Amino acid sequence: MTLDLSSLQKAVSSLERAIKVASSQITGEVDTDYEEVIRAGVIQSFEFTYEVCWKFMKRWLENNFGNDTVDGLSKKELFRVAAESQLIKDVEVWIGYHEARNKTSHIYDEDKAKDVYDAAVQFINEAKDLLEVLKAKND
Repeated sequence: MTLDLSSLQKAVSSLERAIKVASSQITGEVDTDYEEVIRAGVIQSFEFTYEVCWKFMKRWLENNFGNDTVDGLSKKELFRVAAESQLIKDVEVWIGYHEARNKTSHIYDEDKAKDVYDAAVQFINEAKDLLEVLKAKND
């Protein structure tokens, strides 16, 4: 069954645009309300894009290997199966993004916000790679 990848495409594009705007508006430490709002937008876009990415990994695996293979897997196990299926390259990198995503519900200090923002900037390349792999394997 072919997956409709349009929502993943939109999420990746949205995060890419948010990062582009942020990189042109935030030149150092976030020290203004304006910069803080821009960074928050990138973090929110990262949260959404990360969620869409792992759900598409799961859907692809279910479609190709059956629900029994995927049901009940933790995110870490899901990433391992996705790597074995060559959807992603580095399980540990994706586990790091999962941990960054978990931090987003606890962002009350500058250091955590910076860490998650930095993860989002790195994540865009992984999200784009996943999208391209899914397009190639989408049959």
